[in-house]
Amino acid sequence: MSASPSRHPQLPPDAPQLACPEEVARRRRHLEWLHALQTATAEAAATGPALEAALKVVLRAVRARAGLVLLLNPTTGFLEWQACVGLPATISQQPLRVSEGILGWVTRTGQAACVQELDKHPRAEPLRPGARSLLAVPLEVADPVRGVLAVLADRPAAFGPDETDWLRLCSGELERLIRRLWHLERLRLQARMFEHLAQVSPKVHEAFSLDEALSTITREAGELMQARLCSLFLLDPTGEWLDLKAAWGAGPAYRNKARLSVSESFVGEVVRRRRPMQITDVRSSARYHHTVVARKEGLVALLSVPLMSGNRSVGVLNVYKGHPHVFSDLEVSVLRAFAGLSARALERARWHERVLELEEQLRRNERLAALGLLAAEVAHEVRNPLTVIQMLYHSLDLQFPPGDPRAEDAAVLGRKIEQLNRIVERILDLARPSEPRLGPVSVNPLLEELARLVRHKLRQSNIELHWRPDPRQPQVHGDAGQLEQVFLNLVLNATEAMKEGGRLTLITRDRGEVVEVIVQDTGPGMTPEQRRLAFRSVLPPGRAGGTGLGLAIVGRIVEAHRGRVRAEAPKGGGTRVRVLLPAARTASPSDAVSPASA
Repeated sequence: MSASPSRHPQLPPDAPQLACPEEVARRRRHLEWLHALQTATAEAAATGPALEAALKVVLRAVRARAGLVLLLNPTTGFLEWQACVGLPATISQQPLRVSEGILGWVTRTGQAACVQELDKHPRAEPLRPGARSLLAVPLEVADPVRGVLAVLADRPAAFGPDETDWLRLCSGELERLIRRLWHLERLRLQARMFEHLAQVSPKVHEAFSLDEALSTITREAGELMQARLCSLFLLDPTGEWLDLKAAWGAGPAYRNKARLSVSESFVGEVVRRRRPMQITDVRSSARYHHTVVARKEGLVALLSVPLMSGNRSVGVLNVYKGHPHVFSDLEVSVLRAFAGLSARALERARWHERVLELEEQLRRNERLAALGLLAAEVAHEVRNPLTVIQMLYHSLDLQFPPGDPRAEDAAVLGRKIEQLNRIVERILDLARPSEPRLGPVSVNPLLEELARLVRHKLRQSNIELHWRPDPRQPQVHGDAGQLEQVFLNLVLNATEAMKEGGRLTLITRDRGEVVEVIVQDTGPGMTPEQRRLAFRSVLPPGRAGGTGLGLAIVGRIVEAHRGRVRAEAPKGGGTRVRVLLPAARTASPSDAVSPASA
């Protein structure tokens, strides 16, 4: 009969050993406190309140009176307070040096420290009056962000291995908590910045004058980045200097500083490299030349991004913080996107100012041309009776005896008639328009450029532009500059006619030997008499609210191009102006648009 098996068999040597009841109880307490820690921080949305809630759980677990969490700021090299419980408010307002004290040693070495008699330790910081024991463990949040979790008790030898193990377990949980909350804060920051970016974009684009655009850009960029100061520099025409054009939040010291050299300054390097660059602290950086101004204005961290127009850098947008700061990739990308919007807004504002300048120049030219036309018409009207007077004078053959005073009077009268005749001839010669320099001119690009110039004026006047170009890209035989003046006059005249808004239509048609350009508006229209005389004289009145001078100039230029122009009244109301010019492929200096072709 075989032997029965033993009631207490021997375990193999490598079998796991069962924990003793004390160890099981200890682990159970740790899990319970860990669960309490996770519960206390589960709903937290910000780092500070979450860490304070976690510290309260930790203090109950280890029976301590105070606790703290410090993190190292890699930019400043100081340990900065993230949360504290049971410590005086004045203590938590001062950063600690990482090179000093017990907490700095734990952060530097990554080792835990358990001090049983604080009053006898040479490195002890005076954190809490009456504190006798300290237990600190390192935090490894993210390279290079390190920190320390510490608890203090008012009794000596308050902490042992059990509390150290528990605090190490808590440090891992806090590291994960901090990383999670930082990620949430980054997402919130990203959402806020992009939401702000979407809100400020229309404000930047609505600024039409250059000064208004510059002021809006710096103000909105400063608020977007929560900056101490925001400035904008633009390249001068030589491309060698950067001139300050706007500065939000700046004082006299910053506004009055000298212009910056592109080849020698830090922001000039941003222009040359065409990429964002930053300085953590301009007060002590050798790359920043105006450290005295920075100290006066309270400027510390600087982020500078280029303003790009196509592939060319035209300036820089600078954002300053009032404290040491490393701008994150998110902040750089957001400011870079804003700089792109700003560059386009500045380009638009420049175009708008150019339109206003051209319009004012056109008005001055119109007045001068009108005076010339008026003088020519007056001279033409005076020459006819003057010719009759001259003919009658010569036919009278006034002969007087020698010594008769009437002989001298008759001679003076003859000389004055000749003088008046020469004056009239000079006026007529001066009023004759200069001959255009004829050559092939593509009509569609000319009108497209014109549409870009006036688009802001049309938008402000609530006028909708309908552009219907001939796809065959017609060319005329003409002077591009004078033709641009013709079409600009017609467009501005149509715009002035539509005081309450409307629709402006531009059409080009290739009709073989001639090219037709139509400018049509939906204004009140012209009377038949106004249409008949619109392009002939400056003396008859034009349409209501206008002078009619521009149309007279149009008529002279089109006539010099051997073309024709006429105004019509379309069925739907308004005015339609047709301009017919010789096509480039058939035109020669002797070509002209016949009345039949018009």
